[in-house]
Amino acid sequence: MKPVKKKKTEEPELEPLCCCEYIDRNGEKNHVAACLCDCQDLDEGCDRWLSCKSVRPETCERITDTISDRLRIPWLRGAKKVNISIVPPLVLLPVFLHVASWHFLLGVVVLISLPMLALWYYYLTHRRKEQTLFFLSLGLFSLGYMYYVFLREVVPKGRVGPTQLALLTFGLFLILLALYRAKKDPGYLSNPACNDKAPSNSQIECPIKKGQEKTKGFPGTDTSGSLNNRTLKDDIKGSSRVGLDSPAKVKEDWCAKCQLVRPARAWHCRICGICVRRMDHHCVCCVGESNHQAFILALLIFLLTSVYGISLTLNTICRDRSLFIALFYCPGVYENYSSALSFTCVWYSVIITAGMAYIFLIQLINISYNVTEREVQQALRQKTGRRLLCGLIVDTGQYNRGFLRNWYQFSTLGAHTAHIPAEDIV
Repeated sequence: MKPVKKKKTEEPELEPLCCCEYIDRNGEKNHVAACLCDCQDLDEGCDRWLSCKSVRPETCERITDTISDRLRIPWLRGAKKVNISIVPPLVLLPVFLHVASWHFLLGVVVLISLPMLALWYYYLTHRRKEQTLFFLSLGLFSLGYMYYVFLREVVPKGRVGPTQLALLTFGLFLILLALYRAKKDPGYLSNPACNDKAPSNSQIECPIKKGQEKTKGFPGTDTSGSLNNRTLKDDIKGSSRVGLDSPAKVKEDWCAKCQLVRPARAWHCRICGICVRRMDHHCVCCVGESNHQAFILALLIFLLTSVYGISLTLNTICRDRSLFIALFYCPGVYENYSSALSFTCVWYSVIITAGMAYIFLIQLINISYNVTEREVQQALRQKTGRRLLCGLIVDTGQYNRGFLRNWYQFSTLGAHTAHIPAEDIV
């Protein structure tokens, strides 16, 4: 008799998620309506707060993780997670600006505190090496809200013509276009052992076999550190010794986190978690070889558009006065709530524009001396290089070829990736 074949047990298919359901960080199915339910850490924190006891830092971190995991919006095939860092600008910026327009003294207090809070949050996130969408959300929402106030409060007064409004709108469109280009690949260094040429997000993770731990490096790496991985790593390290005189330089050019040899002027971005070619700095995005030109262009267009919008607004609410005088002396501006809100938004735009103008000036100086911001900070820490104008200009002298050649090299960044200058070869 023929042996009876046993039927394979079919695994039950998972039910599709509805628009309000999602898989939480614990791998369990949850519902958006249960966002305030069953949070022991929050209950413990409230109890300790009501009893005047200090809340432990790890409890606060768990509460923040739970809130960020449950903050979702209904979507097709499951609720989508919302990054909690984009919420504060959307809520606080209109509130602060409206409060600042009530009185002159309130305006002074709010407009001084806003940059200080932003700088404090910037220091906090960079110290913890955290990625955040706060500053990108703040920048984009500031542009949108300033444009909304301009259309609602300034244009109806009849002092802005259709041509001027079209120019301002076109400038805003160019800012968004340049910022979109700057947010693209800054020049990530891809691992040759990975199949993907560029990372999808901010990190490179090579696909590995089932049962092995993911690492940011070569495939086939297990938790015990296999012989194949050590051999492959040693081979690549050995290849970097070609053309080098000292073993110390090999150590400097080998990135242990990305497991690759990086060319000169490349650096590992601790926020993105990956190496970037000719990395300059990290702000709303990582600025490197491939997007540095777009970043400079976005700054330039923003400055021109912002100054133009400020001048149009001041000419409307403070007539027959020059731009500089109207900023500091505009009598009767707080008698009308519409003009007070417009004047407050003008000063907010002036503060943001001044900060962007300083960044733009530093970038122009660095390009003229062919140094990156990271190289400048490193030279200041090590007390090397030539400092001019009280440290505003730092010339390392390592890559400086003269003003015109420096700008020519900057204009051709990313255009000829196959032809690497001799100074940049590792």
